[in-house]
Amino acid sequence: MAALFGARVRRLRTAAGLTQAELGDRTHVVSTRITQIERASGAKPTLELARALDTALGADELLVELWPYVYREAFPDWSRKFMEHSERAVVIRQYAAHVVPGLLQTEDYARAVLGLDALLDGEEQLEERVSARMGRQERLGSPDRPELCVILDEAVLRRPIGGRAVMRKQLERLLNAAESRHTTVQVLPFDQGGHEAMGGSLTILFLPDGSEVAYTEGADYGQLIEEPVNVSRYKVIYDRLRAAALPPVMSLDMVRSAMEGNYRGANLPSRSDRRRLAQEQLQQSSGGRLRGGGRRVPRDRRPGP
Repeated sequence: MAALFGARVRRLRTAAGLTQAELGDRTHVVSTRITQIERASGAKPTLELARALDTALGADELLVELWPYVYREAFPDWSRKFMEHSERAVVIRQYAAHVVPGLLQTEDYARAVLGLDALLDGEEQLEERVSARMGRQERLGSPDRPELCVILDEAVLRRPIGGRAVMRKQLERLLNAAESRHTTVQVLPFDQGGHEAMGGSLTILFLPDGSEVAYTEGADYGQLIEEPVNVSRYKVIYDRLRAAALPPVMSLDMVRSAMEGNYRGANLPSRSDRRRLAQEQLQQSSGGRLRGGGRRVPRDRRPGP
C-alpha cells in the first residue's frame, strides 16, 4: 500500500507539473521526503502530510482515503490480518473486558483509550490512531454492514475513561447503536462471577466464505486463531458468555442506569457531598449486608460499586 500511495503521489505530481522540491515547499517538507514517499522508503507518511499532499495535488481526498491502508502496514502481520478479516466479516461477535470495542467508541472516548498507551509517540501519532479507528466505523453505516453482537463486562460501564462527560456520551452512543437491528449489546454483570475469558477480550469473525477466525487480546498482546478446532473452542466460550449475560433489554437498562446514575454531569461532587454519600452507603450496607455472602440485598438498596 505504501508503494501504491507513492505511485499515486508521483502520478499526481507529474500531472500537476511540479518537481519534488516544489511539492515539498507546498507541503512544508524537504524534497527528499517526497522522494521517500514516492519510492515507498523511509517512514510512512503521517495523516497530516497525506492531507497536505491531497490538498496540494487536488487529489479530491484520494490520498487521505488511501492513508489508513498505508498506516496499517506498521502493525504486526497478525494484527493487520485481523483488521483485514474484520473489514470483510458478515458477523462480528465481541466480548469486551475493559473498554468499549473500537467499532462503538466515540471519538473522545477513543482518544482517551488510545492515549493511555505508554509507548505512544506524541499527539500526532495519537490523532492518527484516532482517525484510523473512526475510519473503521464507517462500515457500520454501509449497505454491507456486518451483524454486530457485543457483550460488555460490567466494568466497562463503571470505569469512567476520559472523565464523566466523555463517558456519558459513550454510554449514549451504546444506547443509540443498539437501536439498529444489526447491533446487539449485552452486559455481563459482576454477580456472574468468574468465567473463561477473564483478563482479556475476545472476538469471533464470521467471513463471507463461511470460514471463521477468533482473536484474543490483552493489555500488551494479541493472538489471531485460525485453526477450526481452536476457533470452535472460542465459539463455545463466547456462547457461554452470551448465556450468562443479561438479555438485551435488561442490558440496555443497566447501561442507562450507569449513565444516569454515575455520569449525570461533568463535575465531581464536592468533598462534603462525597462524605455524605459514603455515610449513606454504609447505612444501607448495615441494613442488608456487605458484599461477600449472606442473603441478597434488594437492587435498589445495594451500595454502588
